[in-house]
Amino acid sequence: MTSPVSARAGDGRDGAVAARRLARWLALAATPTFAIMAVLTAMIGNGPADMLCAAAHGSLLGGMVPMYLLMSAFHSAAWLRLISERLPSE
Repeated sequence: MTSPVSARAGDGRDGAVAARRLARWLALAATPTFAIMAVLTAMIGNGPADMLCAAAHGSLLGGMVPMYLLMSAFHSAAWLRLISERLPSE
């Protein structure tokens, strides 16, 4: 029986390869996207969304800018993996 997505047997493997490539590019896109969002949020200023996301007044981790920076750092694994694949092995 064939998959409802694919009518031919060979299409499943090609689809899986395409899905892995798309997932890899999306993972690579996350870090710079969150970094850009942090910079734009810092430049635009403290809006109502920044006040809603503040954990506590006076906290260093409160607000949108630190949140975007943390998200950028947590999503940097894809970039570190890409860099390590390109480095020559000893």
